[in-house]
Amino acid sequence: MPARSISSLTVTFGLVAIPVKLYTATSSKSFSFNLLHKGCGSRLKQQYLCAREEVVVPAEDIVKGYEFAKDQYVVFTPEELKALEEAGSRAVEITEFVPIASVDPIFFDKAYYLAPDKGGAKAYALFVQALRDAGRCALGRWASHGKQHIVMLRPFEDGLVMQQLLYAAEVRPISELEIPGVEVKAAELKLAHQLIEQQSAEAFDPTSYTDAVRERMEAAVEKKVEGQEIAVPEAPAGGAQIIDLMEALRLSLEKKAPATAPQAGARKSPKRVAPSHPGDRARAKK
Repeated sequence: MPARSISSLTVTFGLVAIPVKLYTATSSKSFSFNLLHKGCGSRLKQQYLCAREEVVVPAEDIVKGYEFAKDQYVVFTPEELKALEEAGSRAVEITEFVPIASVDPIFFDKAYYLAPDKGGAKAYALFVQALRDAGRCALGRWASHGKQHIVMLRPFEDGLVMQQLLYAAEVRPISELEIPGVEVKAAELKLAHQLIEQQSAEAFDPTSYTDAVRERMEAAVEKKVEGQEIAVPEAPAGGAQIIDLMEALRLSLEKKAPATAPQAGARKSPKRVAPSHPGDRARAKK
């Protein structure tokens, strides 16, 4: 089934305008359950209860308020809240181009795909290739659903990804944590390097990871539908804790060591460095 566009936008930088179609890049695969009445198995309805009068409040009597002090609120009407929202925009205005590596993934939020719309194929292809050659991404602004977003446009395989970014105020600084300064011993660091090398891969392959919890839940639901009982396993006993860091590293290396050593004289293929970004990986495959 072909993907369906959710909107049409125009990417602008300088005097260049690129008509594009917007597509969702991800889909939620979370497993959800409904709340039921234990006695009869019927669905439960959510109701709002007034904390002071202890009565159920109907939807028409519910208003929105902001708590500016303990138990003190200022109330906003729907019209006032609507006036505060950002007007939706069909344009993504590019403000600057920065190295892709300079945008830390901690700022990544929702991702979208962009595909060329009618009449925009040539400008789209030029934009993608120019970004890829420069090793940069485009940063800009986009308004949607009453909010203004920072977005990053970057090459991804043969197309573009528009990555919605978090604002600086939405990311807590790691300096808030109490991280003690600890001296790392050379011998420990050497073993850690060996362990990393032993478990290294050329690139991230998302298909090699599966959601085991979702698979277990789907299998359990199927059994329940068929009338079977679910066996609940006992919790495994905790193993002995290894306190010595050097010993833990050595045991990790022994556990991950290959079963058979390479034959003498066998040539080892040179190790390739994993590309740092999806767009770079696409070029590495070609």
